[in-house]
Amino acid sequence: MITATMVKELREKTGAGMMDCKKVLTESNGDMEKAIELLRERGIAKAAKKSSRIAAEGLVGAYISEDKKIGAIVEVNSETDFVAKNEEFKAFVEIVAKQVAEKAPKDMEDLLAQKSISEPDKTIQEVLVNKIATIGENINIRRFVRFETEGLVGKYIHGEGKIAVLVNMKKGDDETAKDVCMQIAAAKPEYLDEASVPADRIAKEKEILKAQTMNEGKPEAIAEKIVEGRIGKFYSEVCLVDQEFVKNPDIKVSELLKQKDAEVIEFAKFELGEGLEKREENFAEEVMKQIK
Repeated sequence: MITATMVKELREKTGAGMMDCKKVLTESNGDMEKAIELLRERGIAKAAKKSSRIAAEGLVGAYISEDKKIGAIVEVNSETDFVAKNEEFKAFVEIVAKQVAEKAPKDMEDLLAQKSISEPDKTIQEVLVNKIATIGENINIRRFVRFETEGLVGKYIHGEGKIAVLVNMKKGDDETAKDVCMQIAAAKPEYLDEASVPADRIAKEKEILKAQTMNEGKPEAIAEKIVEGRIGKFYSEVCLVDQEFVKNPDIKVSELLKQKDAEVIEFAKFELGEGLEKREENFAEEVMKQIK
């Protein structure tokens, strides 16, 4: 009899999916070594070794439901840009984005445990492990954001999957949603409006501005007044509605929204690989290692 403990042990040893482990254990009558051998023969056990490699390339993707009430963006990383152009990898990113939108996972652990909408007999984790084995590189689902609204969800993908933007609008139309998404991709706001900026972030910025002003030779009392004037420039850089509209710098985004009778509730922007350490290739060292 194949027990859950045996399946767990084989998964830990090989990194293969639960269904694959159960299948080979059944075929090998519970012989652990034979089961590992079968997984290796099928290229599935390779995924365990590959999963430790740095994955900082890949794609960001997005999915929006037909009624535009639900949307999701995801980042899926690979080791090389070459794999990011692989059609199988692209299809996997699309499936993950659709999975997030339709199944509403509460976190990454929940997502990986869900049954895949593309392969209902496997979990997302099992599909992922299989992709690592068949594509031949480490692949990692890094993050996702999902919006559900009574208004409209808009998306924008830039640079063949380098930047993904998702916007949740209480009011507005497709054209305005696209303009707002492109604004976010180009101008990179951090917050929706002044009220969204954390108090500690404002305090830190004022501290920096005050130091800059006093370094210019202004007395402290005057410096504090100047800071209040200059903090507006900070808001115009980090707050979406206070930014100049990139398609028409004569107006702010807030004015655009007013003209279009639109309202933004929230937004999310993923830039591929931001904050990730990228592997530095040293081909001379690699050759020496192979020689040795």
